[in-house]
This record gives sequence, C-alpha cells and structure tokens, in this order.
Amino acid sequence: MSHIDAETFDIYQRESRKTWNLIHTDHPIVYPTLGLTNEAGEVAGKVKKIFRDRGGVISPADREALKYELGDVLWYLAQICTELDLTLEEVAAANLEKLFDRLGRGAIRGDGDHR
Repeated sequence: MSHIDAETFDIYQRESRKTWNLIHTDHPIVYPTLGLTNEAGEVAGKVKKIFRDRGGVISPADREALKYELGDVLWYLAQICTELDLTLEEVAAANLEKLFDRLGRGAIRGDGDHR
C-alpha cells in the first residue's frame, strides 16, 4: 500500500484553496436541490444494501422503505419544479420527448446530454 505523507495533503489543501470562491446561495432552489440529492442518495444506499446483503432480492419491507424514500425524492423534485415555475407534467412530457427522440435516432444508449 502506498503512503502519502501529511505534508502532501497540507500542500494540496493550501494550493487548492487558491481556486475557491465563496458562492452565496441564498435562493429558494438551494434547499430542495440539496434535499433531492440527499434523498436520492438514501434510495441508492438502500438499493446498494439489497444487492450487497441480500443478493438483489427485494423484500416487501425493502419495497415499502423504497416507496417512502422515493416519495421524499418526489417531494423535493416538486418543490424544485415549483421554484422554476414548471409543472411535474411538463417535465415528464419533455423527458419522454427527449427519450423518444433518442430512441428514434438510435441514441438511447451512450452518454452526454446532447446525443
């Protein structure tokens, strides 16, 4: 195992700070965005444990727990949409339009927003 000495991290910390700027985040979209990522992480954590601990078998209790976490994801998503003056319906419709466009062009797989 390689060893990185403390001085290496001290240098990194000092030098990386030169690229940092304080960004003021006093805006109503910040809290629900942070909440969305937190709740999505909780969904991911539960799914990870299902595969790590139970071979991918989703029990009724797992399904119920995921339902509540997904509800939290939906709540935060709805709040972000409201702050952006978007409806969940128009976001869903735009997503389907994008996906079917990609499907029609054979670009459903791969990566990048503009494929």
